[in-house]
Amino acid sequence: MSYGNGHPYSWSAIINGYFDAAIISENGYPGISTYLEANKATLGVAGAQVTHVWTQSREISESIAKAANVQTVVDKLEDMIGQVDAVLLSRDDPENHVSMSKPFIAAGIPIFIDKPLAISPEDLAYFKKEQAQGKFIMSCSSMRYAHEIRAAKLEYNALGKLELVTAVGKKDWPKYGVHMLEAIFMLLDDAQPISVKHVGRSQQDTVCIAFENGVQVVVHLFMDITPTFQVSLFGQDGWRLIEFKNWYAMFRDNIIEFVQSVQEGKPRLEFSKTEVIIRTLIAAQDSLAQDGKTIYLN
Repeated sequence: MSYGNGHPYSWSAIINGYFDAAIISENGYPGISTYLEANKATLGVAGAQVTHVWTQSREISESIAKAANVQTVVDKLEDMIGQVDAVLLSRDDPENHVSMSKPFIAAGIPIFIDKPLAISPEDLAYFKKEQAQGKFIMSCSSMRYAHEIRAAKLEYNALGKLELVTAVGKKDWPKYGVHMLEAIFMLLDDAQPISVKHVGRSQQDTVCIAFENGVQVVVHLFMDITPTFQVSLFGQDGWRLIEFKNWYAMFRDNIIEFVQSVQEGKPRLEFSKTEVIIRTLIAAQDSLAQDGKTIYLN
């Protein structure tokens, strides 16, 4: 469980159809308790059950188990091998993703890795190699499955030819830039980016992305602004503002996509789409490190 990320509580509760609001709130996630309570009628994912949990602390693991009715707490993550059908690596610290996922990937166990999959070319290359060899690796931001995106795409044609996309979000680029990119790429039907240029500064990130279809994208991610995640679409015939608020629904639909993928034997989300998003994420960091140099994506 990575700092500030309550997914082990919320995702386990969403899947198992049970939650103890007091435990979750006491451990620092009252917002999770609130949205679980508001969506009690839709809790539970057919065909799946979280049965085992491991974190870096036995105390944290037991808290998650009690809060979401998880049967087994293990002392080593490798203890899950042979006991589970699939794994949710629900940490958002990408520097740990390779080491923590490697035992499961080596064992051929399907794994979903929370966003961002990687933040270095070396780690991305590892996952790409393993996936190419037939290993089941799925990763994305839940923004890809946001109901707000689906609603916007219903009105997409009314905007005419799309010219500009702007996005605004809170927190840091490495962990939260991927949220905005996932939403934008989904809206653009995973169009191919040509270049990336960072014109802001660390924790006040402004990133410009040019796509081969001619659309220009500008993403603003500021650590100290009022919490918000929104995307604006500007076409020749109209415009649309999308505000992301229903986190529960996007988490649940993301989990369902993974469960169905496991049942079908392969990820329903192509790894190539995730790879392009992560390469764009990394390119923005490279541009910042090189004083705003334009990074071209082959």
